[in-house]
Amino acid sequence: MTELIEEQESTQPDFDRYLDLVRRRHMYFLVPLFLGWLLVWGSSWILPTTYKSSTLILVEQPTMPQSYVAPNVNENLQDRLQSITQQILSRTRLLMIIDKLNLYAENKSLKTPDDKVEAMRKDISVELVKDTRNQEITAFRVSFSALSPVLAQRVTNELTQLFINENLKVREEESEGTTHFIEKQLEDARVTLSDQEAKVRQFEAVHEGALPTQEASNLQILAGFQGQLQNEQDSLNTAKQQRVYYQTLIEQYKSLHAAGRSLDGAPTEVGVLDQELSRLRAELTDLSSRYTDSYPDVQKVKAQIAKTEKQKQELLAAPRSASKQAGDVESTPLLQLQGQLQSNQLEISSRERAIAGLEARIGEYQGRLNSEPATEQELAELTRGYEQSKANYDDLLKKKNQSVMATSMEQMQQGERFTMLDPPSLPIKPDFPDRLKFCLMGIAAGLALGFLTVFAFEFFDDRMHGEKELKELLPINVMAEIPEIESPLDLENQRRRAVLGWATAVTIGAVIAIGSTLSYLRG
Repeated sequence: MTELIEEQESTQPDFDRYLDLVRRRHMYFLVPLFLGWLLVWGSSWILPTTYKSSTLILVEQPTMPQSYVAPNVNENLQDRLQSITQQILSRTRLLMIIDKLNLYAENKSLKTPDDKVEAMRKDISVELVKDTRNQEITAFRVSFSALSPVLAQRVTNELTQLFINENLKVREEESEGTTHFIEKQLEDARVTLSDQEAKVRQFEAVHEGALPTQEASNLQILAGFQGQLQNEQDSLNTAKQQRVYYQTLIEQYKSLHAAGRSLDGAPTEVGVLDQELSRLRAELTDLSSRYTDSYPDVQKVKAQIAKTEKQKQELLAAPRSASKQAGDVESTPLLQLQGQLQSNQLEISSRERAIAGLEARIGEYQGRLNSEPATEQELAELTRGYEQSKANYDDLLKKKNQSVMATSMEQMQQGERFTMLDPPSLPIKPDFPDRLKFCLMGIAAGLALGFLTVFAFEFFDDRMHGEKELKELLPINVMAEIPEIESPLDLENQRRRAVLGWATAVTIGAVIAIGSTLSYLRG
């Protein structure tokens, strides 16, 4: 039964032991607590104080819709902002601000300009502000830390103006660079297009008459030449037939003229004319069956018939008074036949020359038609190159016009720009050190140090302070316990120690509370 009671007591928290520990070790806890807090909190008042001024810069979208004027600069704001930040944080830019505002003059550890530049880069911070979906940058915050709040505000204002002006400058330079590049490409495309156009014109000039677009006219002209050739050949055949006929008549006339009569008993001259009229009428009948009355050969044969009939009438009506006159009259038809034969020879020569010329022209046009497939292929290749150059030129011309409008928009500051929402703040409380945070860290450090001190003293203390410790030490059970007999002096000492402990705890708590309040108010 006794063992069961002891096991139940061992499972319950031993509050009396903890209370005895507090009574014995409270000073070992409070003093380290205060010292740890004082060390950490006091360092916040010793460390150099820096003030941080910041401003929010809004990214405003272009005033002109992109459907009207498309920007010709890099639209990736994060990359452009990173490039602008690198330019602003360059050694030259930062040294200008350092010299202008006399920064880091009191810091003797920064001896060289490079040291000051590195220190200023550490004091500058740029934070991006994105939309609710965390996809698009809507603004960014520029901050600068300095030992003086006014100086921090002035430097932040300088940095803000640099960001605003540098963005305008970068966008304008990129826009102008894009426009100049497109203009150069357009000029190259114009030269290429001119070369292609000159090649096409030269090719068309060299192959004039044999171009694919002239095929229909070439066929029409060839058909006309072939028709003329056929007419000339027909006329040549007729002229050759007339030559044979004239030669036959002349031979017959000479043989009959020796007898003085014609074959039908009529005078020789009249018989010859009758034969001529018969031949001409047969020839007229043949021509009329193929051509109209307005055809030149038909008109010519009719004129010859009329002339021959007139000669016949004159021959029949003329008197035969003398033999000399008769001889002259009898020789007139022979001279006429010989003249007609000579005229016929000239006509044959003319027809042959015309036929040769027509055959040459027909061969020329047939050659053009035969060469048209190869000419068409070569022209198609040249035309394809010209059309590609023309399309490229038109596209670049359109882009150039759009780029010029975009550059004009950037020069008028109507594109994307940075706007400072509020002037840089004048910091009231220091950004570092955060004294309230140091105060809380001091409390945590003091608590840890106090508990560690109490644990160390308890660990190395060999004395027994309670019945449980005695029971654990002895192998037998404790039968009875004699209480401690305390004298009035002991009671007075215990009371004094309790009052001193409580006073110490209240004093340390009040000091920590006052320090925390001061840290909160002074930053």
